[in-house]
Amino acid sequence: MKRVQVEQKNYEMPPRDGFTIAHFLTVADIDRSARFYETVFDGRILSRGDSNGAPAYIQIANTWLIVNVGGGPTPDKPTVTLSVPDSDRINSFMNIRVADIQACYKLWKSRGAEFITEPIPKYGEIRCYIRDPDGYIIEIGQSTNLTYG
Repeated sequence: MKRVQVEQKNYEMPPRDGFTIAHFLTVADIDRSARFYETVFDGRILSRGDSNGAPAYIQIANTWLIVNVGGGPTPDKPTVTLSVPDSDRINSFMNIRVADIQACYKLWKSRGAEFITEPIPKYGEIRCYIRDPDGYIIEIGQSTNLTYG
């Protein structure tokens, strides 16, 4: 199989050209959540948000998170209310792929991450899940049967 070479770009937040994708999390406490992602995953807080409704932006590896408190409908989303999740009924989650799941498990646990279980082999990978302070789950996975082409 022929490998396709993809041009690498330096994505920024906010973008100066094109677009950048960030994942938005509704949280109960902006500062607490920003500290969690900074501490556990070595995130870089780009902005801390404020009491006037501005969110915090956090860079984690090659992705960005936006964290902000919830609220009722607004003119641009007139029927939508944002709230933290019911911790046992999740419909999306962040997925982090790692080269060494045991090393990440030990490191992130030492930094305060609360794992649901230890890493477990399943479906050609080893995986486990972390809960953040608002109950979001984060899948940590290491592939065991995929190779580079």
